Amino acid sequence: MIIILAGGKSSRMGKEKAIVRIAGKEMLLWIYEQAEKVDEVLIALSKNTPKTREFCIKEGIPFVETSGKGYVHDIQELLKEFGPFISISADIPFVKAHDFWLIEKAFNGKTSLTGVLSLDLVPKDLNPVVYRGYAIVGLNAVAENGEEFFELSNPLLALNVNTPNDLKLAEKVAKILGYG
Repeated sequence: MIIILAGGKSSRMGKEKAIVRIAGKEMLLWIYEQAEKVDEVLIALSKNTPKTREFCIKEGIPFVETSGKGYVHDIQELLKEFGPFISISADIPFVKAHDFWLIEKAFNGKTSLTGVLSLDLVPKDLNPVVYRGYAIVGLNAVAENGEEFFELSNPLLALNVNTPNDLKLAEKVAKILGYG
């Protein structure tokens, strides 16, 4: 199962990120359409995202509601309810089905996998979270025990759309890729 995490407060964006449009399409749809090519998909919402909830209902997209107490707490709730799963943040619009497939194939359901990129793959305009010499990308496999890094190769996974400036960059990337 793939769970798209779309229940955050989006404080840096100033509005619900999941339904912000890039090249005329809601960011959530960019991710959902790729994920559903690989596995069953569920959207994790919270009281913080009423417009995203309305959007999911309108589009017929399955969702579950979490307490919205924070990323770690919500992940723990989802793990307790659904068991091991693949997770992705709702702000990584350029994920591809192949990225989901790679992490799902490597996942044994016992040890968590944290999706990372080699820093030499990260486009120069981006400023990703760096940990132990890798860019953390927000595509993970969640299990009860441990954690291992899982190296991915799609450089656009480093583009998290958290701010209005990130959104402008995502629009440029979408245009270069021929969307919209």
